[in-house]
Amino acid sequence: MHHKTLAELATGLAAKDFSSVELTQHFLDRIRRHDSTLNSFITVCETQALAQAAAADAARAAGTAGPLTGIPMAQKDIFCTEGVKTTCASKMLDTFISPYNANVIERSLGAGLVMLGKTNMDEFAMGSSNETSFYGPVKNPWDITKVPGGSSGGSAAAVAARLAPAATGTDTGGSIRQPAALCNLTGLKPTYGRVSRWGMIAFASSLDQAGPMTQTAEDAALLMNVMAGHDPRDSTCIDFPVPDYTANLNDSIAGLRIGLPKQYFGEGLDAGVAAVIQQAIAELEKLGATVVEIDLPTSDLAVPAYYVIAPAECSSNLSRFDGVRFGHRCENPADLTDLYKRSRAEGFGAEVKRRIMVGTYALSAGYYDAYYVQAQKVRRLIKNDFARAFEQCDVIAGPTSPTVAFGLGEKQSNPIAMYLSDIYTIATNLAGLPGMSLPAGFEKNLPVGLQLVGNYWSEAKLLNVAHRYQQVTDWHRRMPAAFE
Repeated sequence: MHHKTLAELATGLAAKDFSSVELTQHFLDRIRRHDSTLNSFITVCETQALAQAAAADAARAAGTAGPLTGIPMAQKDIFCTEGVKTTCASKMLDTFISPYNANVIERSLGAGLVMLGKTNMDEFAMGSSNETSFYGPVKNPWDITKVPGGSSGGSAAAVAARLAPAATGTDTGGSIRQPAALCNLTGLKPTYGRVSRWGMIAFASSLDQAGPMTQTAEDAALLMNVMAGHDPRDSTCIDFPVPDYTANLNDSIAGLRIGLPKQYFGEGLDAGVAAVIQQAIAELEKLGATVVEIDLPTSDLAVPAYYVIAPAECSSNLSRFDGVRFGHRCENPADLTDLYKRSRAEGFGAEVKRRIMVGTYALSAGYYDAYYVQAQKVRRLIKNDFARAFEQCDVIAGPTSPTVAFGLGEKQSNPIAMYLSDIYTIATNLAGLPGMSLPAGFEKNLPVGLQLVGNYWSEAKLLNVAHRYQQVTDWHRRMPAAFE
């Protein structure tokens, strides 16, 4: 059953080939058997999952089930989940049990999806390798000496190893797309404001966006039908009509204009990865698409701008973790200042502390205009570059990551090298555009992802292009041999 996609599982449940309880138990057994190798889950909700599965079977028997009722999935441990530990992979929240559900959790449970558990991640979503977690690094199922990407590396590893048929992720600078690329998945970052951030623990509020991580574009479309929609509790969630994301998956892409940014195919891109991406573009051309070269002249400024803006917002958002209201509290504080200092020093890991310090510095008197304001001006230039590009093309394509998965520990001592892992994904977040990664082939026996970026609200078009590509290729069907 674990080889089946969400769409195939939905068909099987409807045909009564298996029950939701049987399906859920199958995946729980796989988690028990394999996750000690991968470390992809922080919390497994076995009792709760089986109860939800039994309720789903009852709903199907009563004729009240929806399309995805009874299908198990995993949730990134950044979404508040009522009665379940929600940690953000940090010691700061190691004992925190949320009293409410995030919007994404509400919508998932409302659609009848079964929650297998909460997946491991980089601490507070800060990282590109899933090595900053308080609970230890996640391993890449394709090679357990390699990273799965981050920050949604636990979700990526779980789905790649088929410990769950799908999972949620969040993307602040590439944290859905980069791990999807490194683990051979389809991962979609929607337009900023398309999916509610309510109940999603904030890293950088103007950049964070939740999205699905699945085997196929069709599965991502099914989950987008659940996740997308206006939420008045989130002031950044836009009240914009939600289409049926599955409706136009099979539309022809003849005449589609694909923009290839010349900046994405130069120095820094691994030659083997470039060859795989060029072959994927050729497949899209066979389907009738045309290619045009485009210019994104400020793309080289995306990483430095991001690493001013994101830490600044992180510094503000994480100020609430002070040992007073919730989260880790140091023992026997001498006074209030000691409580603040020791609680935060003990509760946060090294990468989170680094970003808080950078962000606090960038926002401080005398440096705000020199750094933060300048970074926001660069952000506008990047957005303008994309606007001009979309006058010439319908979709932008390129590599998701400059290399395949790198070794565990390889870049931990060099934060700059780690940050450059997201060089092709960050600009999309700064502009608020939708982007996705889909399996495109292998280099050195490790997966390579093709990135597609669309104009605002064009998730359906991206899913259509990805689906048509997946109809003529089988990269998305491949899974690591050790987890067959």
